[in-house]
Amino acid sequence: MPRTQSRRRTRPRGRRYLAIGLAAAALVGTALLLLRPDVAPVRAPTASAAVVVELLLDGQYGARFAGELSASRQGYFSSRIEVAAQPEDPEFVQTVARQHAIGVTTGQKFLLASWRGVPVTAFAASFLDTSVAIFTLEASGLRRPADLVGKRIGYRRASEGDVVFDAMMAQLGLPRSQITKVPDRDSFEALRGGQVDAIIAAIDEQPDPSSSKFTKLNVIKPQDYGIHVPGLVYFASNALVHEQPSMIADVLQGLIRGWQFTYADNARSVPVLAGAGPARLNSERLKFELQQLRPLVLPTGGRIGDYDESRWRTLRDILLFAKLGEEDVPLAQTVNYQFLRDVYRRSPDLAAPGAWSEEK
Repeated sequence: MPRTQSRRRTRPRGRRYLAIGLAAAALVGTALLLLRPDVAPVRAPTASAAVVVELLLDGQYGARFAGELSASRQGYFSSRIEVAAQPEDPEFVQTVARQHAIGVTTGQKFLLASWRGVPVTAFAASFLDTSVAIFTLEASGLRRPADLVGKRIGYRRASEGDVVFDAMMAQLGLPRSQITKVPDRDSFEALRGGQVDAIIAAIDEQPDPSSSKFTKLNVIKPQDYGIHVPGLVYFASNALVHEQPSMIADVLQGLIRGWQFTYADNARSVPVLAGAGPARLNSERLKFELQQLRPLVLPTGGRIGDYDESRWRTLRDILLFAKLGEEDVPLAQTVNYQFLRDVYRRSPDLAAPGAWSEEK
């Protein structure tokens, strides 16, 4: 009996000690958690610095990138966008994808890279049509594609010009086998020197009338013979498109306003563009190049940046015809039309005649 009573008296005391011990352990644990420097509320909202995204140009600063340069210098981008030239990069599209950036290059370079599996998406056009043309001396009398049969053509292998020229001749049913193509003789010096009878070059590369090298030329444009393909196109890494679609839309709106500013008044835009690069650009040369490129940026009845599926299908077909690649990725997965539609729907003033103003 005495043992039973003793056991009953000690049991409440043991419970009391156990409760005190647990409470003490809880207090110590709480104190340790509060003192830990890495403890923070889960997903607590914090202010973060704005992310800078690069807009890379496939080439030197100049008239063909006037819209991008104007948008940057006039502050038409709401997001933090840094424009940078990336000349002579053979893997330009891959560079843009790797850096999760935005880029502008030829439709041909873009499409071939996407077929190779580079994760990129096109979202607008810079030049709605190719800038490639065929030039002959005016005195030669060579004025039409048919006149080039039996002649020597200076060109660059596998270039946009080479592919577009072959497509034009094939569409017209002209015998390409009777044309002598001379590689690496696509300069105007080679044309003037009689090394070739015609050259394939960009429309904005021809000498202007104020140049000492100016010679009267005939110009044959592939689009006049039914060849319509995207010229320069804007694209971005798939990661950027999927993760920050609002930034793509903002950049597109800024680019449209940049091109509007460029062509609204040369007296105001040319000085801005002349000082855009690391070395000051020649104002008179800029004016001439902008004049040559205007129909590609602002076609009659068209909208800045707009492109249609038929141009992409034509480009796909001529690249397959030239055996430069295989369509491993369908156009529907690489070309986006929705960004353009949304921007023009939200800001219809961008397509109106009254949009020709530098006001943001």
